[in-house]
Amino acid sequence: MPFGEIVVGAPGSGKSTYCYGKHQLCSALNRPIAVVNLDPANDNIPYPCAVDVSELITLSAVMEEHSLGPNGGMLYCMEYLEANYDWLEERLAALGKDAYVLFDLPGQVELSTNHHSLKNIVQKLGKSGFRLAAVHLCDAHYVTDASKYISILLLSLRAMLHLELPHVNVLSKVDLIKQYGDLDFNLDFYTEVQDLSYLENALSSATPRFAALNMAICELIEDFGLVGFETLAVEDKHSMLNLTRVIDRATGYVFVPPANTAAPSGAVNDPNAPSSQRPNTYGLFSSAAGALAGTRSDVRDVQERWVDSREDWDAFERKQWREEGEAVRREAETAKQKSKIRERKGP
Repeated sequence: MPFGEIVVGAPGSGKSTYCYGKHQLCSALNRPIAVVNLDPANDNIPYPCAVDVSELITLSAVMEEHSLGPNGGMLYCMEYLEANYDWLEERLAALGKDAYVLFDLPGQVELSTNHHSLKNIVQKLGKSGFRLAAVHLCDAHYVTDASKYISILLLSLRAMLHLELPHVNVLSKVDLIKQYGDLDFNLDFYTEVQDLSYLENALSSATPRFAALNMAICELIEDFGLVGFETLAVEDKHSMLNLTRVIDRATGYVFVPPANTAAPSGAVNDPNAPSSQRPNTYGLFSSAAGALAGTRSDVRDVQERWVDSREDWDAFERKQWREEGEAVRREAETAKQKSKIRERKGP
């Protein structure tokens, strides 16, 4: 059964960077992964691309041929991909039934909030057997401004209702958040979407004419009670591991048994049976099942690492890197010396 992620988000939210980081992480953990580029305007792909929609259609060609702007052209491209879904289906089938696929989507938010083509493509993927989750990236700097924060809450809610998938909202680039100024509240206020009435003063002072509208939007978001955020610093392995754990739970990949672990003969699915008779259903990373052990991250740890004490943590990590580098050099020197000794002694 193939699993995958529909990676959506506004332009500049870090979708391609996330796909590249996820590809590097999974490759290091021997977890098979393939990245599919579904952005016909992406001509600078950083990751190894298993399927590229530009082989079917490109935004520049559509804009030139039909005299469309970039937004209209992108909608046309997605409608064209929907009409030619068999092209995508054929190439995905070549990846194998056990593939884990990242779908890198364009940055036009209307595709994940209003337009029908992406939703129809997702539904077709589901019918073909894919177990998918939507990963919605939002730039973390938006939480530093109350009105922008409300806008990404509303955008995230609309995407959740439109795509109808298991959904993971992510504040990306959290490692850069400090450079945009101090937060009005601790980071957990924004990730857990706590009582939004606390934003009333900030919203009223920024846009007094729309104070009532702002609070009505806040009440709407709270009434649904669906939106929450994970955090992501794509260059931090602990952050990537934690987000991967969350996504694996959303897709059900967490229950895939490790590739090198077979169920014992006569295994049964009865949860009350002895453990020796039950199949192994804990395969967070398939062939690297233990890689996520102990990586559960608390948002307070994220705040300490990237907001409250970033300079101290950066210095601590640099010290660790130096010590690791010195250890590697010592090991290499020791191995070199042992090699010379063996050469002197001869066969």
